[in-house]
Amino acid sequence: MTQIQTDFSPVREQLNLRVGDIVQVRGEAEILASLDERGELDSLPFMPEMLQYCGQRMTVHKVAHKVCDTITRGGGMRRMSNAVYLSGARCDGQGHGGCQTACQLVWREQWLVRAGAATPPTERPVDGRLLLPLVTANARREPGPDGAELYSCQATELNRAAPTCLPLRDVGQFVQDVRSGNAGVLWALRAFLVGLFNRLQKLSIRFLPPRLRFRRGLRWRFLEGRAVGRTPTEILDLQPGELVRVKSKDAILATLDANLLNRGMGFEEEMSRWCGRVGRVERRVDRCLDERTGRMLTMKNPCIVLENSVCEGAFNAACPREFVHFWREIWLERIS
Repeated sequence: MTQIQTDFSPVREQLNLRVGDIVQVRGEAEILASLDERGELDSLPFMPEMLQYCGQRMTVHKVAHKVCDTITRGGGMRRMSNAVYLSGARCDGQGHGGCQTACQLVWREQWLVRAGAATPPTERPVDGRLLLPLVTANARREPGPDGAELYSCQATELNRAAPTCLPLRDVGQFVQDVRSGNAGVLWALRAFLVGLFNRLQKLSIRFLPPRLRFRRGLRWRFLEGRAVGRTPTEILDLQPGELVRVKSKDAILATLDANLLNRGMGFEEEMSRWCGRVGRVERRVDRCLDERTGRMLTMKNPCIVLENSVCEGAFNAACPREFVHFWREIWLERIS
């Protein structure tokens, strides 16, 4: 690979960033100098979609000291260090086959510098495209057995970047939520209590007979799909800008099977907080990456994204990852 001359050497000390801090994304050559041959720093990929932010001043949105595990069975939380989310920085999928999941981009602190601090080292003139070949090449895996194109991104590699499980009993995570500015005291307390309740419900299913279980051992919000056989569908042909109302919880549960799925799309406790609310359609979604396999999934029935509708971690250990919710049209009703 072409050698780059730069005065930058990766900074390993922590910046101890908090929500609201202003930072500047380092330049391209500085970031390239911090990456290994896989285009990663501490197993976290720097992706093609992040290049557009190099040199920009941005605000810390959340501190990524923990992330939810959406890859392994059982999920849970995993510990991460020296990483943050920046306001407005979501993946646009251009380097990953047009994936429309719009995940928040994770930034290692070594890729950032505090704005207003000493001026970052000046890069010598470099080809602005030097970093792009490395991160683009590593955005793809070897094709699958059937020849299908497979991708690699921060979401597919997140368990390598956050290798340690973070159990609920480690209450220090909630203290850090408050200290970092990720959550208020009451929000963090609720997240802990909901997690404790769900753990007890899980144990009741394992050890108690059905007659002694509280609400049949269901997780908080007590979602239970009622659809029998093939789940129903509805086509509204919603378009960006239209106003919709999320249907009631009972109406949505009637469209879900026992696994809380409608035609393979899940409805979660966090989404139930939106029931009855009015929202505006932001976009339609018909493709997303499977985080477990890296395979691009194409939806037979497009889903809807509503403006500002994200998972806030209220019932999931105050996770700061803020996934964008995908809505089936049958869960929504158009407002004239």
